[in-house]
Amino acid sequence: MPDPYLIIVVLLFLLAVSDLVVGVSNDAVNFLNSAVGSRVAPRNVIMVVVSLGIFVGATFSSGMMEVARSGIFNPQFFVFGEIMVIFLAVMLTDIILLDLFNTLGLPTSTTVSIVFELLGAAVLLSLIKIFDQGEGIQAIATYINSSTAILIISGIFLSVGIAFVTGAVVQYISRLIFSFRYQQKHRLIAALWSGLASASLTYFLLFKGIKGASFVSDSFISWVGENTLLLLAGSFVVWTLAMWVLALRGVNVFRVVVLYGTFALAMAFAGNDLVNFIGVPVAGFESYLYWQDSGIDPFGYSMEVLTEPVRTNSYLLMAAGLVMIITLWFSKKARSVTETEVNLGRQNEGQERFSPNPLSRGIVRASSYAASYAQQMFPDYFLKRAKTIFETTEEQTADKPAFDLIRASVNLTMASTLIALATSLKLPLSTTYVSFMVAMGTSLADKAWGRD
Repeated sequence: MPDPYLIIVVLLFLLAVSDLVVGVSNDAVNFLNSAVGSRVAPRNVIMVVVSLGIFVGATFSSGMMEVARSGIFNPQFFVFGEIMVIFLAVMLTDIILLDLFNTLGLPTSTTVSIVFELLGAAVLLSLIKIFDQGEGIQAIATYINSSTAILIISGIFLSVGIAFVTGAVVQYISRLIFSFRYQQKHRLIAALWSGLASASLTYFLLFKGIKGASFVSDSFISWVGENTLLLLAGSFVVWTLAMWVLALRGVNVFRVVVLYGTFALAMAFAGNDLVNFIGVPVAGFESYLYWQDSGIDPFGYSMEVLTEPVRTNSYLLMAAGLVMIITLWFSKKARSVTETEVNLGRQNEGQERFSPNPLSRGIVRASSYAASYAQQMFPDYFLKRAKTIFETTEEQTADKPAFDLIRASVNLTMASTLIALATSLKLPLSTTYVSFMVAMGTSLADKAWGRD
């Protein structure tokens, strides 16, 4: 008779492939939005850059896998048979929900989905155990890793506000520097700004994100930590000089920043979100190996071993990255979700995919009032000068990009920075929420919001 738990493990990995497909179709908006919206390059070039970013970022996600193992519940209070039921329920639910959102063309958060699915399945199974053992409802705190779960959930929702405010502030400052006539700015100013943006991306993706890489030694990570300021300064100097040379040769350095930022955001996405798709199957496979070696009954073997840190196999991470890349190239639903966010953040007016409702109008009105109130803190002469800077010189038409390279570079730089920082701290924030709210913040700063 076939081993039923081996069948579950095989099923988990088959579901993981399906989850990668539907998950990437939804999350493609996170790193395609700015490049596609600004038309920084032909779509095939953008796709190649994104594919490279995903492949590299996939190998940086090993440390995030611990979230699926012990981040939401305390595995030592569950047995092997119960853990496998939780994992199977989570994967089935995740695929159904994400595919539904993809079909509707709606960007949603794969991180929020997986966190709450794990939490819901673990809570229900914990309640069953509590009632069977005649314990009180307060005993649920024993089974659920409440402190970590609250930290993860609060981090996800706190990141929404931080992303929006950060995007709006940085975009406002950037527009004051460059206006909508950024092509006329001095090459040195463009090189300094581009160097700072690129150094920021390099710092957080390489120097911070490297801590989660499955192939990097502890000694190298320690060396990077001890020389962070020196490496950051060196990165800024190198990038600024490189941008200066490119600018002198007539290259639009803002395009370089957007393409590099697209690579960086795709890399940050893979490093942070890969756990959403394969973290549960990997944890299930590890659980099966531990139980099989023990020779103990599946409902008598405690899963305390899942509390121990582990590094996921690099080949498994790269295989998952390849599935994500293939999906990205051929998924029609990925284009549909991307178009939704690009249209929401465009500079010019147009037809919306979804009709506005009282709630959405209220949010827009409140945000606009808050922005107007913040402007009152500045003197009149500054506001008059700012008003002239924010005047567009060209009429927006349907054949023009949804927004320019300045806003695209801010979108990418700020979203990548926030996501990579969370990855380095092993906090699974929502890449969709962060990317979306940064884009909404920058569009608000550019005065692109309308009542509808």
